[in-house]
Amino acid sequence: MKRSLKYVLFFLLGSPLLAAAFLIGAYFFVSSTLPKVETLADYHPPLITSIHADDGTIIAEYSHERRILVPFDKIPKTLIQAFVAAEDSSFFKHSGIDFVSIIRAALKNLKAGGIAQGGSTITQQVAKKLLLSSERTFTRKFKEAILAWRMEKALSKQEILYLYLNQIYLGHRAYGVEAAAENYFDKNVEELTLAESAILAGLPQAPSRYSPYRHYERAMERQKYVLGRMVAEGYITPEESRQAAQEKVVIKPRLNSLLDVTAYFNEQVRRYLEERFGEEMLYTGGLQVETSINLAMQEAARKAVKDNLRNHDKRQGYQGATEVLDSAGQQDFLADQVEQFAEEPLSDGSYVQAIVSGLDGDRLLCRIADRQGEISVKESKWAAPISVTDEQVEPLGNAGEQRRTLFPIGSVIEVLVEDSTSKPLKLKLEQEPQAQGALVAIDPFSGQIKAMVGGYDFEKSQFNRAIQAKRLPGSSIKPLIYAAALDRGYTPASIILDTPLIYENRKIDTGELEEWKPKNYEEKFYGPTTFRQALAHSRNVVTIKILEDIGINYAANYIAKLGIDTPLQRDLSMALGSTAVTPLEMLTAYTVFANGGVLVPPTYITRIRDRDGRILESIDPADFATGMAADQRLIRKPPHRVISPETAYLITNIMESVVQEGTGWRAKALGRPSAGKTGTTNDLKDAWYIGFIPQLACVSWVGYDQEKPLGKSETGSRAAAPAWVEFMQEADKQYPAANFEVPDSIEFHPIDKKNGLLLPEDDPHAYYEAFAPGTAPTRLSSDEKLKAKDFFRLDMEGTL
Repeated sequence: MKRSLKYVLFFLLGSPLLAAAFLIGAYFFVSSTLPKVETLADYHPPLITSIHADDGTIIAEYSHERRILVPFDKIPKTLIQAFVAAEDSSFFKHSGIDFVSIIRAALKNLKAGGIAQGGSTITQQVAKKLLLSSERTFTRKFKEAILAWRMEKALSKQEILYLYLNQIYLGHRAYGVEAAAENYFDKNVEELTLAESAILAGLPQAPSRYSPYRHYERAMERQKYVLGRMVAEGYITPEESRQAAQEKVVIKPRLNSLLDVTAYFNEQVRRYLEERFGEEMLYTGGLQVETSINLAMQEAARKAVKDNLRNHDKRQGYQGATEVLDSAGQQDFLADQVEQFAEEPLSDGSYVQAIVSGLDGDRLLCRIADRQGEISVKESKWAAPISVTDEQVEPLGNAGEQRRTLFPIGSVIEVLVEDSTSKPLKLKLEQEPQAQGALVAIDPFSGQIKAMVGGYDFEKSQFNRAIQAKRLPGSSIKPLIYAAALDRGYTPASIILDTPLIYENRKIDTGELEEWKPKNYEEKFYGPTTFRQALAHSRNVVTIKILEDIGINYAANYIAKLGIDTPLQRDLSMALGSTAVTPLEMLTAYTVFANGGVLVPPTYITRIRDRDGRILESIDPADFATGMAADQRLIRKPPHRVISPETAYLITNIMESVVQEGTGWRAKALGRPSAGKTGTTNDLKDAWYIGFIPQLACVSWVGYDQEKPLGKSETGSRAAAPAWVEFMQEADKQYPAANFEVPDSIEFHPIDKKNGLLLPEDDPHAYYEAFAPGTAPTRLSSDEKLKAKDFFRLDMEGTL
């Protein structure tokens, strides 16, 4: 009996010692494997990379974790108290470990046979998130406790809360209280009310379960719990709690309505950043990227491209219904729409699908969701003639061989909602265009891209035709050749004979001779033609004669210095735009004319800062005036003069004639000075219009990805210029009307349009032409001694 008592006594006295020894041993064993808490003093969590428009508006974000670091002094006191009350009421009293909570959690865990409740303090949660894995084991909890104790020794309570409130996950990709405030309430964290703070403080336990997006009532119940805890801890009064609980909190989902508008531009920026800095830096580095995009112009550009492509597509006829549904299919289709429009109701100007249900006189009857709609057949002449049948036949479109539109009942069609409040709905027949388009606008003096659209719909095709598609420029290459000719002795008054040409070439493979007979678009010849008229009316034959005269190599080298990086095909077909180039390349060359002869490399990023505000890249050399660090650099080459101001002005002035009397006549709708040039390939596969006002240059291109003709008469003037005009009519609102600047050295002399020679100033037929200094004609048109060679630049055969 005594021996038994001795053992019991030994056990009772020895167990605490053994336990203590075990804990001490475990502590030293585990602690040697733990990370240093001192690293938390240099807190660098993953941050969002933000892309900004030229006015500072955020247009895109890239991140793995959507986190916005916020200083502790900007976090409201009530928000801090709400989190402490809900998550760790003893936070300001304990030293990192709350033994009461641990014991309570341990009992529950033993009862559950595993980890059921954590009992972690805020300090422990920080240790787990920043220094440990998220595995649910007793070993990890032991490590967590050791680190929490060490953190309390190394950091202040404020520093721990700063880490916690910036690190914690609060649902819907929001990490930290600033990102959550934006996500749920569309405001900054310092603007949060007590009611909103309590909602956020209720999220850490189960962000998905208490999401105010998905479970509003459940989130409000959790809010009341948090408010109750704040009352219990003495942070707020019962009256303040009651008022907060009664506040009608409006949840404003964080939506970026600009993503569709800027999609092609955003992707170009993203690709550059990933190539330059790497994927890890892009998605976690917190880069602040300032860009040149102007949102008003960008929205106008996107609308202009879409409107133009739809109008072009309608000119080609109606393709027909996309599919025909049976009765069961129609019911399922309409039921899905009812569910869809319950979340996002129909709105005027939206494109949706409808089901054809019949034809009543001049009204095509349709159904959308649980509503009836109708389309005016008279307003759908582009799809005429239209008929409806209840027979099970294939739908037809008048663009097909049968040249008529047939809708079987149940046909699925695209419509535009013109009036969503009318009964029945007022709709307009539409179809998604098959052709593609691109539009880029640049400030010619800074080179900054103000708008960029790379296609009809980014979701369906991410290929950016504005900067990636190489297409034949057609006649839009001509101003570049004419500029080269001006620097080779031509003047706007030079006379060139527009007469037939025949070239013979021997085939390399067979040795056979083949003939090339270039012709004008109108398929006729115009005889004596001034240099100005030839460009204004886009005369192919005259351009070929000029190119042959000045030299193909000279012209190619000249064009290259204007910013065309693509090597040109060096033969006479260069005059007709036989080398595929990108829209951005063409526009860059035109900006040389717009800005007075300086090549300004285009750019779309103006400055990049790192998470600490240091400038990594910039287009402004002044940003690096104090010295350039190893990772800093200018984004582009500096601008430099490539042609004289006089040549730039003369080509601009001639392109004003393109607008006033030639193929660019649509641009007269601007009602202000503009210069431009159409571009059309011989096979009508590409249509261009490139033009500028003194402050802004823009290119519009239209074509099919799988190259094919755009259709009869679908020239640059008809297919591409309308988008340019629609865009510029909105964009030019940001600039005062102005004339193109005339260099002081430019001379104006009265000439005879028939022969390019001088006329008296009082002659009623005199036309005042612009000349570079010293290049004006010296002989009078009335000089009887004149011979043809005195005023014709090229003879009938197209040689000197």
